[in-house]
Amino acid sequence: MPKMIVSIDGVVIKEVQLTKDRTTLGRRPYNDIVIDNLAVSGEHAVLQMTGNEVYLEDLNSTNGTYVNGKAVKKQLLQNSDTVEIGKYKIKYVNEVAGPTFEKTMILKAGSVMPPVAPRPVAGAVPAAAAADLGASSAALNATIKVLSGAAAGREVPLVKVVTTIGKPGVAVAAITKRPHGFVVAHVEGTNKPTINGSAIGADPVTLKNGDLLELAGTQMQFVQA
Repeated sequence: MPKMIVSIDGVVIKEVQLTKDRTTLGRRPYNDIVIDNLAVSGEHAVLQMTGNEVYLEDLNSTNGTYVNGKAVKKQLLQNSDTVEIGKYKIKYVNEVAGPTFEKTMILKAGSVMPPVAPRPVAGAVPAAAAADLGASSAALNATIKVLSGAAAGREVPLVKVVTTIGKPGVAVAAITKRPHGFVVAHVEGTNKPTINGSAIGADPVTLKNGDLLELAGTQMQFVQA
């Protein structure tokens, strides 16, 4: 179970298990994680948990929210990431987290970056064991087909656990591979992506074969074998 370890000047002051879909952080006493310091806004940030993934979102705080020294508005946390708010450091611990989040595809101004070749992973499932996955693995073969722009016709296989699509700063979505299918979620950007013409809200949406996605002015189709 993921948890947050809060410390200041190297001294741990509290540990909080993330057990809810939405965990708030701020100075006000009604927050789930309360940090009583003037550098922390009343409602500073929120942690949103989806399955085994945790997104950190800054709630327009006065002094900002940082992850590993970089200011963020919304970001998927990785095991051992350090969230910095004022003088406080909050370490994210999720030892059973999946592979590191990688941007395998970004659609930009009519161009598509090819998918990154998968790297060998220590302790990967042997071929014999992988064969036991049988039909369930076969059912998770899927691609994103680009329908508009200069890259129309390009197909990008969804081979990683998380694949991001879109245009940074405008609209970015993440497609996550789960045991029984794929889901898409809005990650960042003021222009929300749409699925079959409907905007994607705060919760991930399960993808079905033939679904039409549009974001950053590019139309795509989810195709599942």
